[in-house]
Amino acid sequence: MRLNYHLLDVFTERPFGGNPLAVFPDPPLDLSAELMQKIAAELNLSETTFVFPAADPAHDFKLRIFTPAAELPMAGHPTVGSAFTLARLGRLGKLEGQKEIVFEEGVGPIRVRISADGTGQPTETWMEQPIPRFLETREDREAIANLLSLSREDLLEDAPLQVLSSGLPFLYVVVKSLSAMKRISLRLDKWSERLAGSGAEQIFVTALETEFSGSTAHSRMFAPGLGIIEDPATGSASGPLGAYLLKYGLIQTGELLSEQGIEMGRPSFIHIRVKQEGGRFSSVAVGGACAYVGFGTLALG
Repeated sequence: MRLNYHLLDVFTERPFGGNPLAVFPDPPLDLSAELMQKIAAELNLSETTFVFPAADPAHDFKLRIFTPAAELPMAGHPTVGSAFTLARLGRLGKLEGQKEIVFEEGVGPIRVRISADGTGQPTETWMEQPIPRFLETREDREAIANLLSLSREDLLEDAPLQVLSSGLPFLYVVVKSLSAMKRISLRLDKWSERLAGSGAEQIFVTALETEFSGSTAHSRMFAPGLGIIEDPATGSASGPLGAYLLKYGLIQTGELLSEQGIEMGRPSFIHIRVKQEGGRFSSVAVGGACAYVGFGTLALG
């Protein structure tokens, strides 16, 4: 069995930045979840996706997303990158201006909009996300700070430690400075004590001091339970980030840009758009550019 895949970097305009992704656009229909998981572990990227026909004729494709350790119900850079890849391969028909498609994912239908340049090549890609749920808050601020090799004084006082989820839960932590962000070193022993098995094992850290003048937030994400010690760009956490920052008055606009992956040498830039109606969040979307890197074939059996 030979399986073709495409490799790209997501949330960047240049190769070797952003978050790498492998997309299998034509896997066998009977490809097992066990084998997909083994392939994702073999490639050892943050995520690997497999594109199948949609179960509902009203939708376009079914997308299955795997980290090296687990299948995800939804994820940002795999959704954006898979749509970009399908557009680049001509699987979405002729691109003129914008094209909207719907992926079936574990959280339900996900709408994706692909923009094209004058030659019909995909450029910017946006995904709509489920409205984030604001879940439990935590009071163990010193312990969470220590987990990050920081002190309690590094955390922003008026920003609660809170779990949010648009399909995958993250614990959000806001620190005071870019200096504190640079000093973060995840302690796996403390993570195992405090977050492993908690239902929200992924930790998303942000600061409102940035390296790049056009950015709103500087972010880092850690998910050892998913086989990802640190992630260079996390779309599924970035939509809820916008909602979190708005809810707690840390920003005043629903249009923002999160820079991520800087400490990993893979600068990523995730655009976030959050809208409110009647005091409630009505839509959340993330988007950005992709850089095509290459393709390959796995020979199995």
